[in-house]
Amino acid sequence: MLDTFAIDIQPTATSRLAELDPANMEFGKLFADHMLTVEFTDGEWQQPRIVPYGPLTISPANSALHYGQAIFEGAKAYRQADGSVALFRPLDNWRRLNASAERMAMPTVPEDIFLQGLRELVKLDAGWVPDTAGSSLYLRPFMFATDGFLGVRPSEKYHFGIITCPVAAFFTKPVRVRFEQKYVRAAPGGAGYAKNAGNYGAAMLPSKLAQQEGYHQLLWTDASEHQYVEESGAMNVMFVIDGVIITPALSTSILDGITRRSVLELARDWGLPVEERRVSSREVVAAIQEGRLTEAFGVGTAATIAPIATIGYEGHNYDLPALLDDAFARRVGAALEAIRTGHAADPHGWMVAV
Repeated sequence: MLDTFAIDIQPTATSRLAELDPANMEFGKLFADHMLTVEFTDGEWQQPRIVPYGPLTISPANSALHYGQAIFEGAKAYRQADGSVALFRPLDNWRRLNASAERMAMPTVPEDIFLQGLRELVKLDAGWVPDTAGSSLYLRPFMFATDGFLGVRPSEKYHFGIITCPVAAFFTKPVRVRFEQKYVRAAPGGAGYAKNAGNYGAAMLPSKLAQQEGYHQLLWTDASEHQYVEESGAMNVMFVIDGVIITPALSTSILDGITRRSVLELARDWGLPVEERRVSSREVVAAIQEGRLTEAFGVGTAATIAPIATIGYEGHNYDLPALLDDAFARRVGAALEAIRTGHAADPHGWMVAV
C-alpha cells in the first residue's frame, strides 16, 4: 500500500472553510479545499497528488466529451461521536468503480491509490466534515478519458480524481414517484449496473418530464415489458408487502447499491423476511389497493433512506400510508445513522477510520 509520503500534497494557501454554513448546505454546490488527482499514461498510474480544488484543463477533442468514457462513485465520510472522522464502506465503492471501469473499457484503479488517496484527502479537509444531524461529507471519485483524439476507441490516457462537498439530507420530506413506462434507463446486457455518466444523461429528459408533473423521481421499469421495477433515479427501491421486505433482484440493468446492501444485511441481522426478486408495477399497485403495502422507500448514498409518499401509475396517484415510528424504513435509517456516526457498534466492519 502507498504510504502517506507517496502522495504529493500541496495544501491550499487560503482555505474556503469560512464559506461553510452547516445550517444551509445545498447538495453539490460548495466543495472542500482540496482534490485528489492521478493521471494514467503510458499504461500505468502516475504519482497521486492532492492539490487545491480548481478547474481541470482538457482538450476540445477530449474523447470523454465525444464518446462518453466517464464514470463516477458516491460515498460519504461521517463525523464520529468522539469527534474523529470515518468513511462508510469505501472498499465497496472502489470495487464498484472498477466494475464500472471494466464495463467502459477503462483501466482499473489500484486499491492503495483509491483508499489511501481518499483517506489523505479527507484527513486534510477534516474540518469540512459537518457534525449536524443527518449531515456528512459527500465523496465523489470519478474517472474520464483524456485523449485529445477524435476516433471511436478506448482512450490511452485517463484522469482519476476525488472531490468532496459537505451535504445535509438529500430529501427533506417523503418523495412522490411514478412508474416510467415509455422511456428506458437501461436494458439487459447494457451498462445499467455501471455508474457511467451516460446513464444519468439519458435519464434527464424523462426525469424532467416527471418533475413537471409534480414527481421527485421515477420508478424505472424493464426495457422489454415496462412492468418490472428496476430502480428509482438516484436510488434503489424497496417495498414492504405483507410484512416482507421486497426489492428488485440485481441484474445488468440495476446498480448494485451499497446502501441497498447495507439495508438488506441489517434486515437479515434482525431476522426479518427479505426477498430479492422481480417486482411488477401491477403487484405494487394491487398491494397498495388491498392495504398490504405498508412501506415503500428509496435507498442510496445521497438519499440514504427516502420514504415514498405517492406512487403514480397509468395516470392515477396512489397515496401510501404515513410511516409509523416502528416502520422498518425508520428503524433501519436510524440504525445506519448510528453505525455511521459511531453511536452504535459496527459488527460488519463497515467504517474505516481516517
